[in-house]
Amino acid sequence: PSATLKFHLYLRDYKLYYNPSSYHHSAWNCTTSQSKTDDDEDEQCSPTLTPSFWQQSNHYSVSCSRHLSSTKNTLLDLAFNKSPEPKMPSVSPVPPDVKIDTRAFLKCRPEFASMTLDLGQRPHPIEWEEALLVLQKVTLLKGRMKPSDVSRFLVELSRLHPDKMSLVMSDQRFIILLRYSVEYLCLFTEVQLLEVLQSFVWLDIPSAHTVLGLFEAELCRRADQMSLHQLLLAADLWRCIGRQVPLFLQHLYNSVHLYVGQMGVSEVVQLLYIIGEGRQCPKDLIPLVERLLMRHLKEMHPEEVGTVCLGLFKSQTSISQGGVMCIVDKAQSFVKDMSDFAIVNVMKFMRFSYLYHRPWMEAIAQEVPQRAHRMGVKGLMHVALACSAMHYRSDDILMAIAERVPSLVPHCRTKDSCKLLWAFGTLGFLPVQSSSFYPSLTEALRQKKAEFQQYPEHLLTGLLGLAFVSQFPEDLIALALSPDFVSLAVKSTQVELKKDLFTLDGTVALELPQWTGPRLSCKLREEMAEMLWKFAQSDVCQKPEVEVAESTLQKLLGGEKFVCKRMILPHTRSIDLEVHFDSSGQPLPVNPAIHTAPLSPQNRVTITEELLAQLINTKSTTQPLTLAPTDKYPPFHRVEPDEGGRLFDTGLDLTSDIIEALTKPSSKGLSPQDSKGIVKLAIQVTSRNHYCCHSQQLLGLHAMKRRQLKIAGYRVVELSHHEWFPMMRKSMAEKLAYLHCKVYDSLTAL
Repeated sequence: PSATLKFHLYLRDYKLYYNPSSYHHSAWNCTTSQSKTDDDEDEQCSPTLTPSFWQQSNHYSVSCSRHLSSTKNTLLDLAFNKSPEPKMPSVSPVPPDVKIDTRAFLKCRPEFASMTLDLGQRPHPIEWEEALLVLQKVTLLKGRMKPSDVSRFLVELSRLHPDKMSLVMSDQRFIILLRYSVEYLCLFTEVQLLEVLQSFVWLDIPSAHTVLGLFEAELCRRADQMSLHQLLLAADLWRCIGRQVPLFLQHLYNSVHLYVGQMGVSEVVQLLYIIGEGRQCPKDLIPLVERLLMRHLKEMHPEEVGTVCLGLFKSQTSISQGGVMCIVDKAQSFVKDMSDFAIVNVMKFMRFSYLYHRPWMEAIAQEVPQRAHRMGVKGLMHVALACSAMHYRSDDILMAIAERVPSLVPHCRTKDSCKLLWAFGTLGFLPVQSSSFYPSLTEALRQKKAEFQQYPEHLLTGLLGLAFVSQFPEDLIALALSPDFVSLAVKSTQVELKKDLFTLDGTVALELPQWTGPRLSCKLREEMAEMLWKFAQSDVCQKPEVEVAESTLQKLLGGEKFVCKRMILPHTRSIDLEVHFDSSGQPLPVNPAIHTAPLSPQNRVTITEELLAQLINTKSTTQPLTLAPTDKYPPFHRVEPDEGGRLFDTGLDLTSDIIEALTKPSSKGLSPQDSKGIVKLAIQVTSRNHYCCHSQQLLGLHAMKRRQLKIAGYRVVELSHHEWFPMMRKSMAEKLAYLHCKVYDSLTAL
């Protein structure tokens, strides 16, 4: 069908949904468009001042029947006569949030001018009288207009001052001009098509407008005839209009391999920018994109590297670890010259890539404290979130953020508040000097409770972050565990929300004994415990470090019945090796339902004088220790002890205290004990991922678990990664001696 017929079909019973905030540069139109700026970089849609933004209905909607007369020159009845904008709820005046130039990279080199639109350089304005003359020409020429006339008139009208633009949009002669732009679609040259599309940017045509759909189809049809720069410019214009055009972008991506030889730095950077704004990079394009990046990386300026990182992050494009390292190396080489926005983009990319780059992080630990006072809340949130994702705790960074955030709370979206709480809780940071950090963000959550109906995940994120550092706002917890909220969260497609609810509920049970508020149903708790246990059985339970610890403990204590591998606290999502002792230091069965045989001391490994002599003599021999012919573990290369007489390279010295612990494990009183006199140990095999980098600071969830195990009556025994992993290479005798010290030292500790 002709373009005119298409236009008729598109307009039949057409409804124009009008949300004032949708047309501002800080919001997304979630149905078909994206923001005209890059304010919200990492989500498809973001909360705004109007809760209806994500809803099917729109409180600010007007509708009219759209039709075309059979007479060619009849005016189109388009609803451009906007009703007065409804008044937004009054809010207390606050200082403006920090504004950032998300397209600063375009100023890096003049080559960008041919493939992008500089939104900061509006065309030289014309007066209203000049615009009227153009509109009069439309009436005069009518059907005698040529394609060149239509494109020229639209370009001229787009030069009108933005304050007067609504007058043009409501003029019926402009509607006629739009109709002719559709009729002449097939007759426009590629240059004219792009000129008209650019005029739509300055005219502020709504991104969901019917005319744009027809222009998109025409550009897709002509994609094979367009040059690389024309394709990139068209993609950039669509972004400036705020319309998602996945079909056109696919044509652009399909053409990239044809223009590899023509792609310099500017083309590569602009392509990555478009890929990021489109939120997707085809898998078959990723290798080519990486090769182009590596080819031109040395020539890139600081803002261009930031743009590349943001594009890869937004599109969730995974490149090789070597490629990531090269990009961050380049960023680190001129970090002081990067804008705050570019630095934040690198942090986002590292968070997505799960890459820890020590020189970069050390540089950021110097830069962020100097910049935090001028940064906006979104940038600060992303810095903190990246630090927590990489397990990097820098008190200088966190304190600078903590001191800045309270003044920015009025600008915090629920996402910002909750992710800041999560990041700080994960890193276990309680800013003493900035005591208002946690209270101000917690109060911000109270002020925006209604938004959690749309974003239940954010409330759970924030509450868990608070729980990690022993903060429990009971009113918000009651909301999160209320039947209505739980029902909302459970309906979500995110399994993670069920896990978060389960973790929060289990934490309330242990840490708020006075709690009388809502709790999860027994059915949901049992479902989650079973699901987590099944996952643990297929994953962590089968890790060699856990299996070796379990089997060695069984040998040490006398058999399988004395060691139980289970999730003591299922809501903490990890397992422990549980061991029980009586008041005299004798191991007790932990699995009586499975093992009914009486305790047989002969089954236990006793630290005899002979074994102790063998351990001590190890310091002067290079032969591996042997326990007995039943030792089924193959011998490993033994690490020579140092001059101080250290037996293990894990820090275990055969001091007089350890020798006493080895030979007289129950010589001291046991502590603590439950009401039956039983001492319960939770033996944990930890990894580096349980701690902050280069630190003994446990990450939030693991620190909370330790705290709750003690509340539940357990004494925690840690087999730390820097001790146990090297120990796995040793003989069975050495592993037994190590575990003997660990277990019985914990029994006799005060």
